[in-house]
Amino acid sequence: MPVPPLPNAFLIRPIAHRALHDGNRTRAENGRLAVEAAIARGYGIEIDVQPSADGDAMVFHDYDLGRVTTATGAIRQRSADALANVSYRTGEVGIPTLAQICDQIAGRVPLLIEIKDQDGMMGSDIGTLGSSVAKVLRDYEGPLAVMSFNPHAVAEMRDLLPDVPRGLTTSDFPKKDWLLLSDARRAELASLDKVEAVGASFISHKITALDHPPVLALKERGIPVLCWTVKSAAQEIKARKVAQNITFEGYLPA
Repeated sequence: MPVPPLPNAFLIRPIAHRALHDGNRTRAENGRLAVEAAIARGYGIEIDVQPSADGDAMVFHDYDLGRVTTATGAIRQRSADALANVSYRTGEVGIPTLAQICDQIAGRVPLLIEIKDQDGMMGSDIGTLGSSVAKVLRDYEGPLAVMSFNPHAVAEMRDLLPDVPRGLTTSDFPKKDWLLLSDARRAELASLDKVEAVGASFISHKITALDHPPVLALKERGIPVLCWTVKSAAQEIKARKVAQNITFEGYLPA
């Protein structure tokens, strides 16, 4: 099966991490105002998706609602209709569905979607989130790519949306950041040896580990390297020595 290339648009415009939020003061991450702010400045947009209780793909990063909204508990325990009435700490109301955000962006800027791991151990129990994402994206028009830390989720997108570019979100997977994973699983993920197996056309790697030998090897092979998350102009200069584009927050890249 041919690997769809990452559109060049993803290598030109800096990508706003969780859209162009402002630290959840007035524009919530992954929210509609942050999306519109990114579009207004011409940035690409990275968003995350989690499932609702009734299976809709919701644009939200965390597994729990409490950090960025006034609600508590797991997002997957509430229906999409209930989540539409949840208030962010910014005062905005309504966690959007992926369909709503796709309608809002409408191809105006590149859209990068991270499918959050549903297994808990980066394994094969990925649930129905991928199929919900695929249903929304099947008719989307505009620069589009999907990615996940979990190789099983990326492989599923290869099968469900073979023409949509897909990538692995990657890291050197230090133990302090991945306490639930075994040493063997962390080493396997850090090796980046699933890139070819899942048909990934790019990676998005942790900024502090861009000198990781497997990253440099992929770059040498011509596989695009994006990175997360750049938080200053000084970090951007350093990151671009390896990465072809950045995902950023907390400042405005040129």
